[in-house]
Amino acid sequence: MKISDIISEDLIIDELKGGTKIEVLQEFSRLLYEKGIVPDKEGLTKILVSRESLGSTGIGDGVAIPHGKLKGIKELILAFGRSKKGVDFDSLDGGAAHLFFLLLAPEDAPGEHLKALARISRLMKNGELRDRLMRCGGGEEIKMAITKEEGGQAS
Repeated sequence: MKISDIISEDLIIDELKGGTKIEVLQEFSRLLYEKGIVPDKEGLTKILVSRESLGSTGIGDGVAIPHGKLKGIKELILAFGRSKKGVDFDSLDGGAAHLFFLLLAPEDAPGEHLKALARISRLMKNGELRDRLMRCGGGEEIKMAITKEEGGQAS
């Protein structure tokens, strides 16, 4: 599985406006609603906030992977957002999150969901890639940076 195969340029937010965890989750929910991917933006926000209440998805090193399972979708959905100023996401290392990968999975696909989470986590261990993603000019460059990085790794 490659992240570059499931991330779509039209689901990349170059600069998140939200300054809090809830605002960032609402911003992603609004995007997915406006793109016609989810029928209920408030329902999606509730799912994401509920998942966060179990433990932060801020994994450290400036990265957060908010995620959840959503009824009615047929395949993994991945959105990306970047906050140059950073957002307090209750990350494990106490630092602000700058790079956000929002992952939604069908309710009946736990294996794919876990594989995608692990893949994102592995990719984001690369400090050079994190730096590159912070410098990218926009959605196309962000997707290209991820694609290029994955080109050198086994799926």
